[in-house]
Amino acid sequence: MATPLIGEALGRIVPTPASDGRTHLVYELKLTNALGGDVTIDALRAQAGDRQLLELSGNNLKFWTRLLGDGAKPTNVIGPAQTAIVWLDIVVDGDAIPEGEITHTVDLTVAKPIPGLVEAKTSQTVAPVTVSDKRPRVIAPPLTGDGWADGDGCCGMSAHRTAVNPTNAQLWVPERFAIDYVRIGPDSKLFVGDKSKVESYRYYGDPVYAVADATVAWTRDDLPDQTPGKSPVGLPLDEYGGNLVVLDLGDGDYAFYAHLKPGSVSVQAGDKVSVGQQLAEVGNSGNTDAPHLHFHMMAGPDPLASDGLPFLINSMRLTQRLDGEADLDRLLAGQSVRQQPGFAARDLNDVSPLQFDVMTYTVAEPAE
Repeated sequence: MATPLIGEALGRIVPTPASDGRTHLVYELKLTNALGGDVTIDALRAQAGDRQLLELSGNNLKFWTRLLGDGAKPTNVIGPAQTAIVWLDIVVDGDAIPEGEITHTVDLTVAKPIPGLVEAKTSQTVAPVTVSDKRPRVIAPPLTGDGWADGDGCCGMSAHRTAVNPTNAQLWVPERFAIDYVRIGPDSKLFVGDKSKVESYRYYGDPVYAVADATVAWTRDDLPDQTPGKSPVGLPLDEYGGNLVVLDLGDGDYAFYAHLKPGSVSVQAGDKVSVGQQLAEVGNSGNTDAPHLHFHMMAGPDPLASDGLPFLINSMRLTQRLDGEADLDRLLAGQSVRQQPGFAARDLNDVSPLQFDVMTYTVAEPAE
């Protein structure tokens, strides 16, 4: 049949147990309009065999859809020759993980039907994808102590999740599961004093640790800290990560640490490191407006031109969950955040943190 949309799935679907007690299947669909008029996606369904896993329609569908190159504007209308990305997060119970292939059905309204070929209202199947039998790598936490909050993490429409990068003539989603770690103090604030001073952020300079036994793939440690409170402008692409460490964990898995404190990187390419070994310190170098550790796993050594991979933290205590973006905005403005009344703190093992989680981490001592 003639089909208005050409589509493919981006990335592998790796079932990922998370801190909410459920398993997440996280990936994206790239949909291109092959017609000469607008195509409106009225509904999108994901199914495994005859089992429906997810349905998006109306404003909910718009929320998860953006045109390539216009990531700030939700839409379900794809213009002629335009490409849209639909971000998917299929959530299932751990004993109900689909096996084999997931298919996608889209219900469409076509602005310029083609008599005999494409009707004004039509449905088509697009972008079948196989659920991977690989499971996420279990790692130790990259930090230690309490109050570490997961900013821009999986699995909503965070800045990391929506970073689909046209790099080296391909589309990449390296930050699909990336976390910006900031540390909330006992007063429920991010910093005390002058917002523009890195020293006002009490976790600035906190140690950063190897998450596994690994080989150092490459490092950088020649960039200054940025001034907190404002985003840098004019940075070349190779400075976005700031001072950094990339670890090769084997089997095609790499760990990326970014925005490190100038002069704090204590390893170099080729070094063998042990889990729990200090690598550097939290800083504010590169594309950042407040001290934090950016951490993600990826399927290659290039932080921008690689596929983002899920990872599981071997041990953590979930102590709180922030009240969405509003709490992050309050923290960055120097205000205290509210604690969720009645939140049940709990110890968790081998799960992925979710956006807005607040955690206590304990790092194992490296082997002698």
